Amino acid sequence: MIYDTVIVGAGSAGSILATRLSEDPDHHVLLIEPGPDYPDIDNLPPEIKNGVIMPIVDDPGNPHNWDYRGRGTDVSDPIVVPRGRATGGSSAINAQIYLRGQPEDYDSWAEGGLDEWSYTKLLSGFRRSENDLDFGGDFHGKGGPISCVRSAREDWLPAQEGFYEACRAIGYADTADHNLPDSTGVGPLAFNSVDDVRISTSIGYLSSARHRLNLTIKADCQVHRVIFEGKRAVGVVAESGGEMFEVRAREVILSAGAVVSPQLLMLSGVGPKDHLEEHGIEVIADVPGVGQNLQDHPLVFLSWNTVPDYDFQLDKRRLQLSLRYTATDSPDRNDMIVYMNSAITERTERGGRRNSPIGIGMNLGLNMADSRGEIRLTSTDVTDQPLIDFNYMSAPRDLDRMRDGLRRLAAVGEQPEFAVNVTGRATPTDAILDDDDALDHWIRTEATTGHHISCSNKMGVESDPMAVVDQLGVVRGVEGLRVVDASIMPTCVRANINATVIAMAERMAELIVG
Repeated sequence: MIYDTVIVGAGSAGSILATRLSEDPDHHVLLIEPGPDYPDIDNLPPEIKNGVIMPIVDDPGNPHNWDYRGRGTDVSDPIVVPRGRATGGSSAINAQIYLRGQPEDYDSWAEGGLDEWSYTKLLSGFRRSENDLDFGGDFHGKGGPISCVRSAREDWLPAQEGFYEACRAIGYADTADHNLPDSTGVGPLAFNSVDDVRISTSIGYLSSARHRLNLTIKADCQVHRVIFEGKRAVGVVAESGGEMFEVRAREVILSAGAVVSPQLLMLSGVGPKDHLEEHGIEVIADVPGVGQNLQDHPLVFLSWNTVPDYDFQLDKRRLQLSLRYTATDSPDRNDMIVYMNSAITERTERGGRRNSPIGIGMNLGLNMADSRGEIRLTSTDVTDQPLIDFNYMSAPRDLDRMRDGLRRLAAVGEQPEFAVNVTGRATPTDAILDDDDALDHWIRTEATTGHHISCSNKMGVESDPMAVVDQLGVVRGVEGLRVVDASIMPTCVRANINATVIAMAERMAELIVG
């Protein structure tokens, strides 16, 4: 059989594309996922179903986590990079923060020539995908596949309440809804989980489409490369149960994420010519931007020791509130974010024992980093993890803003509303905080991933030499091949990226069908 569309990866984008494209009963779609498939909520393992914590990070051998490692800086230890391995992709294992970027993020894409990707055009994707249980109006969706909800004030944990009051005392604005286009300040985060059940794209989208005769979901099946005839993609080579086979299609869409989509392109002969030749790969198309422009939101963690008998309430969500603000002298609105963490655990940032709390903390994130990294092949075997080099803090302004942010948050921690819960700050120490050189070294050593890997197959106009796809996701230099996932963002948005990836998939489906 020749499928109309083969989609590689049933994650945040792939599940949506499969759902939307198969709405046409004459369009036959094959969705391939290397991880297992769980067709409904009742079949979900606890670590995927649970909507409160991320236990998969504690278990490197978990079958639902690719368990990658990345390079942060030249002085940091290897960074744990969890990626989802199941239908739903990373939406099946993430922290479920459902936060939109700033309108300026999307408008900058349009101003760069991608006129189909302005905020107003992407808003339909946000609204169509969303079922906001707290807010309505022009900027929110009701009845969409992905439900989201915020913690009510009466359910805020003591550390969250103290953080909120301390931020307000210093002068940060109150924001009840971080997803309004002009929001800034401190307030509750929206989460795509209801009654502690995670609403992944598998649950939200695929569950409504599984009955369709024109949609086939093939789980536990790993794609090794795209098949080309000349410059046209005509299918994929895949493996299932130890058996290799070919699948033919009129179009192939890679939705394998910002790590694997560039890896598959390069293994298939599409990428930087010199790099492909180093690995003995036949060059189908010399596309220098594949694997380049990698972006993320680096995090560092401030921690405080708690007062005796502090009640950590580990059965409740540890992240409830967030502060978004603009760094000193920055022209970029809300380029910084802070997640208040009601339970800092041993080496939380590198996947430590999450149920052994040692304090409370604030996670400081650089939401609009200038630094750029890359994805590179380490071998021609798709099962070998590619190189993930984040290259954090290589841009001087990134260090400046992180240094400024750490000192801001230390001041928040000194406010009596927050200090009532703690006996003192544990990290970074005053000696480090007061010394620019020492603080810079601490940041470069401690910076870790915000789990928002993106932009490694950037979308761009024809004149951009580093663009990998056009605004319809079509890969440069070939035919019959698209990429639709976080990798095609030109720049990383100022927010947790899952809501944006979902809206992008909705928008791309709209453009493909239209």
